[in-house]
Amino acid sequence: MQILYEDNHIIAVNKKPSEIVQGDKTGDKPLSEIVKLYIKEKYNKPGNVFLGVTHRLDRPVSGVVLFARTSKALTRLNDMFRNQQVEKKYWAIVKNRPKESEGRLEHFLVRNRKQNKSYAYDMEKPNSKKATLSYKLIASSERYHLLEVNLETGRHHQIRCQLAAIGCPIKGDLKYGASRSNSGGGINLHARTVRFIHPVSKENICIEAPLPDDDTLWKVFDTMIQKKT
Repeated sequence: MQILYEDNHIIAVNKKPSEIVQGDKTGDKPLSEIVKLYIKEKYNKPGNVFLGVTHRLDRPVSGVVLFARTSKALTRLNDMFRNQQVEKKYWAIVKNRPKESEGRLEHFLVRNRKQNKSYAYDMEKPNSKKATLSYKLIASSERYHLLEVNLETGRHHQIRCQLAAIGCPIKGDLKYGASRSNSGGGINLHARTVRFIHPVSKENICIEAPLPDDDTLWKVFDTMIQKKT
């Protein structure tokens, strides 16, 4: 487990594509329990360790996950996420280049719980939720393109669904139109940075998650970006 940031009130870790944030029907050990155990052992805490889940990433997605270590931090972070006061940037590798190199997408998403999938529509539909994000193309290889996505709302499978709706499914994401899966079952969507005002100290915090090191394509794009900067 890679710790990205830690203080008395919050802890952030870099999630691997195979991990789940909270327990589900699979029975696999969730990241929240792994973090609890880490805190318990590091600080010799007796009894149950408090850890609040402030947001989630889909299982095949990697990157920053932020947890609250105190109830005060959890309440405030929940409010900040709800009021869109947390800036979340994702990197996504797609096969098809979008028509515009940067833009803003607005759809109405309908979630199908049986399929565990969302569908995007241009017009409002019954039970739909408005979803907005902005993106820009930041690098291209011979066959793939790297997009930086700024998530404005937090809907079910939002980035995956909206990018697929403009003909740019994420690499490895069979559910949303990719031609084949990635080895290991992950997809090339990475929660790159989370930026927010600390819920207690009021400092400006920016947490960046290194890219998965077991994926060749991520390494290719990482090298390209480093050369640009």
